[in-house]
Amino acid sequence: MTVSCRHAILGLASLAAPLLLAACAPAPLYKATPAATQIAPSAVAQTPERFQGRRVVWGGVVVGVENFPDHSTIEILDYPLDGSQRPKIGRGNANGRFLAEVPSYIEPLSLPPGTPITVLGTVAGTHAGKVGEAPYVFARVKVLQHHAWTPEEMRKGHPRFSFGMGVGVGSGGYSGMGVGVGVH
Repeated sequence: MTVSCRHAILGLASLAAPLLLAACAPAPLYKATPAATQIAPSAVAQTPERFQGRRVVWGGVVVGVENFPDHSTIEILDYPLDGSQRPKIGRGNANGRFLAEVPSYIEPLSLPPGTPITVLGTVAGTHAGKVGEAPYVFARVKVLQHHAWTPEEMRKGHPRFSFGMGVGVGSGGYSGMGVGVGVH
């Protein structure tokens, strides 16, 4: 194989890899302005009047569900969202808690603690409550739509293969190049 063919193959492979990875990622759930995903629940808890009525897309993991006569409240541990609006759950990147108020009954067993969730709604002030015995000010959002992520959806779009290139030099002046794909 000539050097120019090798360069062409490597060039095509390096262009194809990012396109393949991007094709695997799900699209965002909700159309939202950049500001909607940049307003953090912790900022709302500190200055709720500044954000009252603003549309937000927040997510995290369910801490618990409480039902009332006219609505349900989901307590959520806030995590940043990825490009598909899935919570990026991990150690050390939780940003506090917020309350998502849904205008209907929610069966608590359908949203058990630890369920990844994303909500679209409007900022509705704060609520003074407790986390354990510690006082806590929760940001509140009136939910327009919500989505509980399945384990499969959380994995989707995260590459399960790797791409590599290599160059080798052998004895007698021979050399070679290679491209490989690994499946996990």
